[in-house]
Amino acid sequence: MPPALTWELVLSDTQTVPKRRPEVMAVLPALMLAMLLAMLDNMIVSPALPRIVGEFNGLEHLSWVVTAYILGTTVSTPIWGKLGDLYGRKNIFLTSIVAFLIFSALTGAAQSMNQLIAFRALQGVAAGGLLVGAFAIIGDLVPPRERGRYQGLMGGVMAVAMIAGPLAGGYITDHLSWRWAFYINLPLGAVALALLTTRLHLPKYRTEHRIDWVGAVLLSIGITSLVLMATWGGTQYRWASVQVIGLAVLALASIAGFAAVERRAAEPILSLGLFANRNFSLTAWIGFLVGFAMFGAIAFLPLYQQTVQGASATNSGLLLLPMMAGLLVTSIIGGQVITRTGRYKALPIIGGVMMTLGMFLLSRVDVHTTKTETAVGMVVLGVGMGLLMQTTMLISQNSVEQRDLGVASSTATFFRSIGGSFGVAIFGAIFTSRLTADLTTSLGADRAAQLSTAGGRIEGDALKAMPAPIRDALLQGISSGMSSIFAWAIIFAAAVAVLALFIEEVPLRGSVEPEGESSTVVAAAK
Repeated sequence: MPPALTWELVLSDTQTVPKRRPEVMAVLPALMLAMLLAMLDNMIVSPALPRIVGEFNGLEHLSWVVTAYILGTTVSTPIWGKLGDLYGRKNIFLTSIVAFLIFSALTGAAQSMNQLIAFRALQGVAAGGLLVGAFAIIGDLVPPRERGRYQGLMGGVMAVAMIAGPLAGGYITDHLSWRWAFYINLPLGAVALALLTTRLHLPKYRTEHRIDWVGAVLLSIGITSLVLMATWGGTQYRWASVQVIGLAVLALASIAGFAAVERRAAEPILSLGLFANRNFSLTAWIGFLVGFAMFGAIAFLPLYQQTVQGASATNSGLLLLPMMAGLLVTSIIGGQVITRTGRYKALPIIGGVMMTLGMFLLSRVDVHTTKTETAVGMVVLGVGMGLLMQTTMLISQNSVEQRDLGVASSTATFFRSIGGSFGVAIFGAIFTSRLTADLTTSLGADRAAQLSTAGGRIEGDALKAMPAPIRDALLQGISSGMSSIFAWAIIFAAAVAVLALFIEEVPLRGSVEPEGESSTVVAAAK
């Protein structure tokens, strides 16, 4: 490269980054707080699940309290991403915050399990806008080479949410009411809304293109059908039943229709052309597998800790600290390494290996597993997740042009969320199936059905009141179910490491190029 051109590009970097850094730091706390809202509500409910299913009487609906939220996030992220690209991110982002607060209040006021699940789904829809908007706004303000540092901090927020969520959820459940696990979003959201309204300044623009609502509806139907099929198959309905087969047909038809619509849409919700980029495709599937293994497996840990290990709701949140500490440290360190070196390929490979090892260690849990042994497995798992989550987002954003940043961010979030939806649904089915099988062997079919469905009151006091043989059988069944979940998760975690081997290390861009400037740089290079 000629010396003059080298100087020009370096000068462009050094001018761009300092110019934007004060603007980034002014809004970063607000973005982190908004992201904390979405992530907090994904985790805060876990310690409260036994109390919730006890009040509404139904262990069979336990996974849906989590699944509904993740599913809502999943189906909405492509729409939020495209809305931000077309109409400007600030107003769309603020709208998602307002919607999240409204549905949080309604979830806390739910009077039945059906209401709770419905409002959780709508809350998840709004949360999709928070997650996509935060990452896309960082992408607007920060060049990819510098982005690792900030996304490492965002990953730290996710770790803090995963720590604070179970802790807050456990404390609220023990000392107040599980409903305050949702009401707590209101003051936090008000602060985030005020900060973003006054501090966030982004270019305002609007295009004449229309949102691909047909594609959005078809995608939502397809994803919802697949999750329902995974949730009900083998549990509520036989796999060969009309209901499950009908859902499979509906899912295939919807996804096929979605693919056809996206090829003709002027502004597709999820541009299929982006998947021609190898790194974009690989990180999408890695995100899917990470979400599948992570959300699917750890969503049930508090249940194991509260029943088999005898922890209170608050302490079960504290017992997740080792995993979140590992995630927090490696997320921040990984972001710093990327910013300083510009290299990133090794991080998702190491992350996949560590995640696999963590799942293996946790697959060995039983009724005699100590809290220390569980903590070791969670630390290793957290290290793996910290190296994966933000790195894959960065690679995805670096694979597209600036105008597609919202779509890239939403696609990465979408695949991770849909992985989580399938993970919670499928692992929930595995857990219930294993629990029921063990209870049937130990206590008979009638008692097994009573304990695994109508007998949703599985809190400490209820366990202590049970006759010893029944209590022992229940604890053994829960342990076996947890072991099965993590054993299956090993397969998906190992696949992450394999896929990461094929990532091509493309140099990170050193500046955020406004629309129309890329051609100038190319011409100069020639």
